[in-house]
Amino acid sequence: MNQLALALSGAWKVLLVSLVLGAGLPLVFAAGIRSLAWGTGGEAEVDTSARPHPLGRVLAGLCFAVVLAGIAIGITIVVASGFGKAVSFEHIYPTLVAK
Repeated sequence: MNQLALALSGAWKVLLVSLVLGAGLPLVFAAGIRSLAWGTGGEAEVDTSARPHPLGRVLAGLCFAVVLAGIAIGITIVVASGFGKAVSFEHIYPTLVAK
């Protein structure tokens, strides 16, 4: 019974991370695409009469920056584990520490 409890305690963490990274980053990317379309002055279709919205471009840039940061942190974690390092989130920003 103890083995099952240990397996389930780790499974919910894996499920949470997979939902955040598996569905969260594509959702933020899609929001960035929509913001970029709004920032250029229209929806997804071509519209020459709409005015551009600078806030849409700023929001799109922020969304894309979040996605790129998530990808960079993921690659850093994988590469660091190959070199015998671990990523520590003790501070606000992630740092590489020895295992």
